[in-house]
Amino acid sequence: MFFLLEVPAKSGMQFPAAFTAVYVVGFIAAVAIGSIAWYNSKRPAGWEDKGRPNIVPEVKAEENADS
Repeated sequence: MFFLLEVPAKSGMQFPAAFTAVYVVGFIAAVAIGSIAWYNSKRPAGWEDKGRPNIVPEVKAEENADS
């Protein structure tokens, strides 16, 4: 247990910027992909007549060749 506490103390107690960047970029990507998926999904009640923003690409549903 002492070894685990000693490692951060030797590195100056600074959280690496690379880890922070990965989390920030990952969060932004998750929000962007989630927004695209939400806008391309069936509209919730009350949103049926709302238009899709121009920035969001339209994703066509794939037709299944098996059916």
